Amino acid sequence: MDPCPFIRLTINNLALKAPQAAKTSSSVVHPSPSTSFCKIKLKNFPPQTAAIPYIPLDATQFPEIQTLAATFHLSSSDVARLSSRSIFGSKPCLKIFIYTGRAGGACGVNPGRHVAEVSVPLDLAGAQGKQCVFHNGWISVGKGAGKESSFHLNVKAEPDPRFVFQFEGEPECSPQVVQIQGSIRQPVFTCKFSCRNTSDRTMRSRSLPPETSVPRSWLNSFGSERERPGKERKGWSITVHDLSGSPVAMASIVTPFVASPGSDRVSRSNPGSWLILRPGDGTWKPWGRLEAWRERGGATDGLGYRFELIPDGSSGAGIVLTESSISSHRGGKFSIELGSSPTAGSVSRTRRRSGGSSGGTSPASSPRGGSGDYGYGLWLGSGYKGFVMSASVEGEGKCSKPCVEVSVQHVSCMEDAAAYVALSAAIDLSMDACRLFNQRMRKELCSESLG
Repeated sequence: MDPCPFIRLTINNLALKAPQAAKTSSSVVHPSPSTSFCKIKLKNFPPQTAAIPYIPLDATQFPEIQTLAATFHLSSSDVARLSSRSIFGSKPCLKIFIYTGRAGGACGVNPGRHVAEVSVPLDLAGAQGKQCVFHNGWISVGKGAGKESSFHLNVKAEPDPRFVFQFEGEPECSPQVVQIQGSIRQPVFTCKFSCRNTSDRTMRSRSLPPETSVPRSWLNSFGSERERPGKERKGWSITVHDLSGSPVAMASIVTPFVASPGSDRVSRSNPGSWLILRPGDGTWKPWGRLEAWRERGGATDGLGYRFELIPDGSSGAGIVLTESSISSHRGGKFSIELGSSPTAGSVSRTRRRSGGSSGGTSPASSPRGGSGDYGYGLWLGSGYKGFVMSASVEGEGKCSKPCVEVSVQHVSCMEDAAAYVALSAAIDLSMDACRLFNQRMRKELCSESLG
């Protein structure tokens, strides 16, 4: 498998040195120590917001913090668009707008006051083969009370090659999955969706052998068989096969998606869950667990999710790698990026499931199908920070053909990639599983249509 070139542009170590004064002018920075923030903008990308730590002017040392403020992921086409020369011949620039006040607002009122702007030129073409540091240090941003105000930041880019896969149809339609490399689309996997009949508890599918069903022991350890006729969605499963027809990964609902009492939505307090499994020692072994629910978000709802890694396939504590939400209307991206936020890749954060053990050991190297070697070492043993994977998710009612990107550092064989493909299918199907229960489900997701 050949990866696609990507660049990871990171903005780190923000800090602001500025005087405190009662009077201000438009060209003078006078932030409050706890209420400064910035908006970080790169052409053709959504802006990102980050808090700015304040440092007193008389401080002699820069605090030893390595805080990631923002990350931009650039494909080859993104780099080409940004690097294309305009009629003015200018290089692409990262722009940072510094504000005092609090980020976010209400009733359309901007809570922050713009006080300074910083531009950092980028030579992205040179970053496709090696790490490039575009800036690391202080920049003057004005004067106040006769003293210089300075802004500190680190801007760097580094190669971040990824394997790119795409479903050629919606996951519930049992599509083929291709790997994309430039203009080449090569088939690598097939997917088979199935649904367990609620009356006989067996796995119904026209294409899956009986031995691919999820062992009952995993249902007991990681989920439950809750019954709420007409108010639950369960029994869904999707199996990823290699081109020889061998199953190499699987995602299966282990906790039904159930409407909370008195409503038509799956609540955060009672989410449905999927188990992501890989073959090993002649059976399926759990690799990860995905929980999903329907978020309340004012005018628009969202799909809330949490994904945790299951060390050593144990039934004990899981390690939360990401927790966020996706707009139910617009869709978005499911992503795992370690070290980007307290809930994204915080490997010290664990959750204890009832009946499970207190923890698990950490296997040492990359996963390989059937070997029991599940590849947690890079995540858990080395303090790895960076991009792991992402998957596109369309909004409700839209045709979804997920595109999956996986860092080359997390794939050493096809079976590794298959686990991420199965996870991507699960988050995509969760958009349907968390639809309001007063809405009709598509026929592909109803067990009656599989008979």
